[in-house]
Amino acid sequence: MPKEKERESQRVSFERPLQAQMMAIDGTWRRACLVKDVSESDATLRVETSIEGLALTEFFLLLSSTGLAYRRCQLDRVNGDELEVSFLRQKARTKSSRETQA
Repeated sequence: MPKEKERESQRVSFERPLQAQMMAIDGTWRRACLVKDVSESDATLRVETSIEGLALTEFFLLLSSTGLAYRRCQLDRVNGDELEVSFLRQKARTKSSRETQA
């Protein structure tokens, strides 16, 4: 299966986009957005307010109002009011010296 077709089959597109929030890593800014589609590794967001001047190299995509469901993102591409973002994975934690000695 070609990579593009495989990618589409693993992507979920929402009939009505999901409301979410974009927030700076340091919490200095926050913007409402809509999640149009999502896959395991990336998503397409739509914003209605200006993102000019915001540091979008890394930010959080908050998926719940309490902030308990979120993904760390980086901006891949801007197309008008749509943003394509990829999710950043946490690095595997190394065992502490106590765990390796036990």
